[in-house]
Amino acid sequence: MLRHPTIEKLQQLKLPAMARELTEQRALPEAAGLGFEERLGLLADRELTERSNRRLALRLRQAKLRQSAAIEDLDTRAPRGLDKALIVLLATCTWIAEHLNCLISGPTGIGKTWLACALAQKAAREGHSVLYARLPRLFTELDLGRADGRYPKLMKTLAKAELLVLDDLAMAPMTDAHRRDLLEIIDDRYQRRSTIVTSQIPVKQWHSAIGDPTLADAILDRLVHNAYRIALNGKTMRKNENLTHADAPE
Repeated sequence: MLRHPTIEKLQQLKLPAMARELTEQRALPEAAGLGFEERLGLLADRELTERSNRRLALRLRQAKLRQSAAIEDLDTRAPRGLDKALIVLLATCTWIAEHLNCLISGPTGIGKTWLACALAQKAAREGHSVLYARLPRLFTELDLGRADGRYPKLMKTLAKAELLVLDDLAMAPMTDAHRRDLLEIIDDRYQRRSTIVTSQIPVKQWHSAIGDPTLADAILDRLVHNAYRIALNGKTMRKNENLTHADAPE
């Protein structure tokens, strides 16, 4: 069957979703009963929806989230010290527009990474650019970047994301170079972008865990005082054989 010339023109105009919608409308007898503006509205809605979906898919690919998680799947009934009101607030993503931070602490397996990724995924759905990085691996990448000249580009990428997830702070002792890297990252983002930081160590112990008192003061001054805090507690979720998707381990 020959293609309708209008469909061909929509393809040439790079409006493939509108072309598909028109093709489907022409195959449905009931569509003939719709008015011109109604049919045009359906064409426009289809194009906008598919473009929005493509942009979201791109943001999620670029985010490189460690886990596939959605905040709607979070089980707040599990005894982990979750503040339901705070989770609802964070899910609105208004804190990202305000350039605030979120600090998530708790023992291994409690769901810190899952929660961070769920908040990041919601941010991507709201149109924010997101980037996930596990700190031990990021420090290694920055070390390599210093050697091969990619360091400025890496730091620019970290500074540009509207929401940056830094996972597993203080998993191992930091070198002086790593402490300075962390300060540069946090300083670049201070009052300009939002950051989620997760750690097995309680926030009150981050100063000593960072190591250098002067650098720790500078890092935490820019990170902690304008941040929401989530201190998870309870048993590891990894030992639960009946894990729901929302309880997926880190």
